[in-house]
Amino acid sequence: MRRLLELLDGELEAFYRDEHPFYVPRYTPVMKALAEAGDLTIKEIAERSSVSHSAASQTVSKLAGHGLVSLQPDEDRRGRRVRLTAEGEALLPWLKRRWAATNAAAQELNRELDYLLSTVLAQAILRLEQRSFSERIRRHEEDQGDKA
Repeated sequence: MRRLLELLDGELEAFYRDEHPFYVPRYTPVMKALAEAGDLTIKEIAERSSVSHSAASQTVSKLAGHGLVSLQPDEDRRGRRVRLTAEGEALLPWLKRRWAATNAAAQELNRELDYLLSTVLAQAILRLEQRSFSERIRRHEEDQGDKA
């Protein structure tokens, strides 16, 4: 699994780095959510992009550091809303081309495999959300203890 991630994510990162050295693939879910919705809270970003609240918050901080997003107090001043800056908006056409090319490359890879990678990954995620990998490991450790 680690090797697959290295081959996919590592090359994707290099692909972005060619033109925008600061941009990394982990920014994509947040940038896509903001591109689609305009402005969102961090909680909304996390929900829309299927990442944890912590991951969304960290990514927003990084994007703000690059000047791609700004944070404004929301209506009741208890939270903050995140929106793309002019620099973030200007980056979107380039990103959308990269995202389209990435999706096309993923579809091409899927066609070359015996099993659809996207389906296998979705099933694995679903099963791990139902019962975590650590729970599975513990069960097998207990089974080994019973055999000793």
